[in-house]
Amino acid sequence: MTRATRLAIMMSILAVAVRLVWINQPYIDDWSWRQSDVAAIARNYFQGGFHCARPQIDWAGDQPGYVGTEFPILPFAAAICYKIFGVHEWIGRIQAVLLFAVSLPFFFLLIRKISGEIAAVWALFFYSFAPLGIMAGRCFMPDMPSLALSIIGLYFFQRWIEDPRSSWRTRSFLVSAICISLSILIKLPSAIIGAPLACLAFQRFKFSAFRNFQMWLFAAIALLPAAFWYWHAYRISLQFYPHHFFGAGGVKIMSLAWYLKIAKEIVTSTLTPFLFVLGGVGAITTTRSTSRARMFQFIVIVGYGNRHPWYQLPLIPIATAFAGAVCDSAATRISSPTVKIALSILLAASFGISAFVYARKFYQPNAAPLRDAGLKLKAVTPSNALVVAADNGDPTVLYYAERKGWHFMEKNGIYYGEPKDSAQAIVDLEELRKRGASYLVFTSNTSWWLDYYEQLGQYVESTSTLVEATSGFKIYKLYPVLK
Repeated sequence: MTRATRLAIMMSILAVAVRLVWINQPYIDDWSWRQSDVAAIARNYFQGGFHCARPQIDWAGDQPGYVGTEFPILPFAAAICYKIFGVHEWIGRIQAVLLFAVSLPFFFLLIRKISGEIAAVWALFFYSFAPLGIMAGRCFMPDMPSLALSIIGLYFFQRWIEDPRSSWRTRSFLVSAICISLSILIKLPSAIIGAPLACLAFQRFKFSAFRNFQMWLFAAIALLPAAFWYWHAYRISLQFYPHHFFGAGGVKIMSLAWYLKIAKEIVTSTLTPFLFVLGGVGAITTTRSTSRARMFQFIVIVGYGNRHPWYQLPLIPIATAFAGAVCDSAATRISSPTVKIALSILLAASFGISAFVYARKFYQPNAAPLRDAGLKLKAVTPSNALVVAADNGDPTVLYYAERKGWHFMEKNGIYYGEPKDSAQAIVDLEELRKRGASYLVFTSNTSWWLDYYEQLGQYVESTSTLVEATSGFKIYKLYPVLK
């Protein structure tokens, strides 16, 4: 075992340990709304029967709430674990940690094959501690598991492509195809992994790749399961209220300010300025050093981020691969071992400190008032109560209340934003009362509605009784609508 390999193992252990910090933290951090949705699907499997093909959310009110989602293998696996351990947040979070951990050796081996051992060590270090990766690697969401499976699939695809006489060839082919298939199943945008796969295939086979039966078989294994599942998910969204398909409407041309905001996030909380600069230099210079680096350059264009921070996650392994190559190149130009060690320590410490600064922002308990409101609702309402939650579209209230209900405002079940005036809010709330809503909750983020929309405040006072009021939330019991 080389010194670089031992160092990679120690870094991997530390990276996993970092993600185990607060592993049982409630879903109150910066991505609470996405995790609460996944957690609700898991608990609905657990409580309502393990019907894997029909994931079910909490914010459809008096309807079952079946929605079109990614292939729900993660919430389904969590629901099975609930049978053994009970319902705990760490069960959902640990899945991302485990798959991240599994991806580490394959990422190291992949970069070592492309750029050498020193580059692989640095790339693994950056990949392990990029702020966005730390957060995504301990969240109950499909993004890190999907990325991890893509990396594993890419490694085995390269092994299959470049070593056709190996006795492992068939196994590499199958492992790669299955990992890529699972990656796309649990997160459709991970289909961008097709970019580096295509680069490798064309480098190996040129245009004869189109006539290669094994390539077509690989594509069938990787893509057909996802095609069947997403067709089914789309049908579910058409058939059941609230007629929601996760990720729908995500492809849009936005304003320049929108993209500047994403660019700022990439430079800071996604990569840190250090990693962004190193990755940028590597993206420019590595073309001259190895043609195999092109598979990373191509995916930069295809996989650029989106409106949610976790859509920038594929940039991390790309940037870290380039940054590792730059560090390797710089190391070869420094002859003094003392200077080399000192600069390495300085770079590692600078990146580590900046990663800590940006990563800790993700852990802020911004949704704590929503969880508190949910727990109080669970304590003071009957189990069949339907709740109207002014929660800015965050289902954390409903998840911790273990109640069904609606966002307020809503349109066809989907959060519709703040009301334009009191009249609009009253019409929406009155309609939900007619559908059986029996409780109304405002959190500290929306309590101002009652003052700002004066007529809405008067309507709430005349149609409900205040049950509980704290600095974090207000809960009202709605009077039934007279028929």
